[in-house]
Formats: sequence, structure tokens, C-alpha cells
Amino acid sequence: MPTQKRVGLIIVHTGNGKGKTTAALGAALRAVGCGFKVFMVQFIKGSWDYGELHVVERLAPHFEIKVMGEGFTWETKDTKRDTEVAQKAWEFCKELIRKNEHDLLIFDEINNAIDYGYLDVKDVVEALKNKPAGMHIILTGRNASQEIIDVANLVTEMREIKHPFHQGIYAQKGIEF
Repeated sequence: MPTQKRVGLIIVHTGNGKGKTTAALGAALRAVGCGFKVFMVQFIKGSWDYGELHVVERLAPHFEIKVMGEGFTWETKDTKRDTEVAQKAWEFCKELIRKNEHDLLIFDEINNAIDYGYLDVKDVVEALKNKPAGMHIILTGRNASQEIIDVANLVTEMREIKHPFHQGIYAQKGIEF
């Protein structure tokens, strides 16, 4: 296979179906296998014991995750606080972009934060447009804005066809978290 100069992609996983974060984690696993340094920032997830947090410990220092959310925003019902938390996470993300120490950055559930009005989409788009040329960035979460879709190189929409929740089955450890 011919070699090509690396072109950093902006990748979006969106939609109402499950698997957006899981797809990003799969890309991260592949990237670590190729010698990349990966960093994931989680915007919404908070207090749950997610499986990815444990596996990343085994992949450190090649793969790091920073949980910056405080849990599902519909549980907090404090828009001001949720906005402050999202803004703090976004400032951290911009610093990661600026430092350019990672090959792949994953901003997990940032699309949700934008959709809820916690982040200014124009600020996010501007940072993405000005990222280092070889840096890949994956943005996950429902309801990706048209501005995010327009700046992306690859957009995948996860579409729910059938979900166990509708059968009375709640999220399963090791599969969904």
C-alpha cells in the first residue's frame, strides 16, 4: 500500500442509535495499535463505573480518558451548572488541540453539549478548522449540528432499529457501559 502524508480527519458519530462512543473507542483501540497517542474527553458521563475507564488504565500512557461531565444533564436539572461544566471541558479540549501532543482526540458527547446550548457551535467549529493538520478528532453524541457536519470529513449516523430498553431490559454492564 502506498504511503501518504497523514491528513487529520474530523469524524462525527451521531444519531439516536447506540454505538457512538463504542465506535470511537474502537477507533482509539486501532489508533493505539498503530502507535498513536489518544486522549478522550467525556462531556456528559459522570459517576457511573464505565468499562472503558478500566481498560484505558491498561493502555496508558498511549490512551487516556478524562471524565469531565457530572452525569446525565436531565438528572441535574441545573442548566447553569451544566453549562459551566461543559465550558470547562471545552476549554480543556482546546488546550489539548493547542498543545498538539496527541494523534487522536475524542470529544465524547460534545454534540449533546452543543445541542443543549452549553457550548457555542461557532467556537467548536473554529477550533476544528484550526487544528493541527495531522491531528484526528472524533466528536460523538446525538443531534450533531449542521455546522459540525459541514466541517467534518466523515459523518456516521447510528440509527436505532430495535433496542432492548423497549423490551424492559436496562443497560447491560460490559456492553453499554
